[in-house]
Amino acid sequence: MYAEQLLPHDIAAEEAVIGSLLIDSDSFLDISHLIRPDDFYRDRNRLCFGACAELFRRGEAIDQVTVARELHRSDQLENAGGMAYLSHLVSTTPTSTHAEHYAQVVYNTSTMRRLIDAASNISAIGYRDSYDVENTLRQAEDVLFSVRTQRSERGFIPLRQIYDQFLEDRASIVDPIDDTAPVLTGYNDLDELLGGMQRSDLLILGARPGLGKSALAVNVSINAARQGSSVGIFSLEMSREQLALRILSGDAEVDAHRVRLGLYTEAEEQRIIDSIGNLSELPVFIDDTPFQGISEMRSKTRRLSLGPDGLDLLIVDYLQLIQGQAHARGGENRVQEISEISRSLKGMARDLRIPIITCSQLSRVVEGRPGHRPLLSDLRDSGSIEQDADIVMFIYREDVYYTEAYPRNIAEIIVAKHRHGPTGGVKLRFRNNLVRFDALGRDEDF
Repeated sequence: MYAEQLLPHDIAAEEAVIGSLLIDSDSFLDISHLIRPDDFYRDRNRLCFGACAELFRRGEAIDQVTVARELHRSDQLENAGGMAYLSHLVSTTPTSTHAEHYAQVVYNTSTMRRLIDAASNISAIGYRDSYDVENTLRQAEDVLFSVRTQRSERGFIPLRQIYDQFLEDRASIVDPIDDTAPVLTGYNDLDELLGGMQRSDLLILGARPGLGKSALAVNVSINAARQGSSVGIFSLEMSREQLALRILSGDAEVDAHRVRLGLYTEAEEQRIIDSIGNLSELPVFIDDTPFQGISEMRSKTRRLSLGPDGLDLLIVDYLQLIQGQAHARGGENRVQEISEISRSLKGMARDLRIPIITCSQLSRVVEGRPGHRPLLSDLRDSGSIEQDADIVMFIYREDVYYTEAYPRNIAEIIVAKHRHGPTGGVKLRFRNNLVRFDALGRDEDF
């Protein structure tokens, strides 16, 4: 029954698109970001639109005569219906004013056809004789995800449209739920320096073990969730139960060690119960699978992003625990493996239009350097981490290295690379017993 059905299409809308271009060539500016020749169902319409696109690319006029000449040049005029068909397109198009609407209809029907084609490909994948079910599922998800993310080339658009989008993005900063707005860290000084965490950015948070990189990443995730952002956390080192108790300790302000042992007062127990109620409402999702590769993580992230809560921020703790393809093949080149992983993380951020915070270990060189302040060259295993990242931040705590350091528990967040703005440092207070970073008051900023 389904084989006899025609694929989704709208011939009238296709003809109106091309007719609009023949009436007013400036209409191409309004539709070039929406459709391309492959979006047309009827061959002759595909040929005519392709001719219009080529004329526009060369900066030539678009009308019946020039389109006919372009089709003749490529020996396609007869296949496109000749001058008679071009005249028909002009005569049946009521106005070019609605060209963008017609183009949207063409794009929508084209998307439906791609979806049907994707279903056919997924069916073929399912029929393959493969015992690797997880890999099969990932291939099927990749096919479906390509339909959702595929867009045509933008071509030329008016400067006015670019400035309109710029003003909308600026206005959206006050609304963190907007899917174009930056995601805020919850630390005012850090947000002021970064301008918030921009969509599509890869942020690297580096530190030596024990300085609190996992704690800061989790603190940021909870702060973002409280502002309405949906957050995913890959915890490759710590179990979800340990991570949940750490979050609970910081929120209830009860010593983390005593929370684990169940040693707390009645008043503290009430705070814990209240915190559990509040934290349970937050859109935070944790995956604590200890050994997984970037392909598996990408697949899980896509599924989460397509869920009812969507996805606004992803935390990966930490980069050096991710398995690369070289590891799966038995390779030993860890530098190449880490380079592949960092590129893939940046690709995930762009595909899903979310910021990704990835914790990273630093090399031991930091320990032997006078002052112990981390540098970009300290990023462990690969220089490509620095290259792929939009923002690189380090945690530096002087009191860890110097017993005479005062004040205690002051952490400096060093923004060593910032693709979109200035570098600098922000100081936070680290509350070790709560495994939590707090903003410093203005009078405390040393």
